[in-house]
Amino acid sequence: MTDAVAYRWDDLPTDHPMALLDRRRLIGCHVMLSHVTLHAGFRVPPHAHENEQFAAVLSGHVRFTVGEGERVVDVRAGGVLHLPPGVRHGAEAIETSVVLDVFSPPSERTGVDAAPA
Repeated sequence: MTDAVAYRWDDLPTDHPMALLDRRRLIGCHVMLSHVTLHAGFRVPPHAHENEQFAAVLSGHVRFTVGEGERVVDVRAGGVLHLPPGVRHGAEAIETSVVLDVFSPPSERTGVDAAPA
């Protein structure tokens, strides 16, 4: 067992895997947290990944498309979308939004890493 470690989001490096997206991540043994700012107009095309994902919208408004039929799900500040492994989904920031994404298992690549910038 390793020691507990406390982090501050502001102290972590920010990457920009796509235009209009700022991301900070913590990658653990069994879970990954991503603190993401999606600037208004950001879009990630529909994709699927092996990770289970919870997208907690802390501020703003994100429009998700979910499933093969691309059902529209609007999530605003205080809402959480659960995406089981393998579920196809895309997203659009209707307004600048801050999202806490929780992925399990952790991985270096997610849908925003695989999509063209």
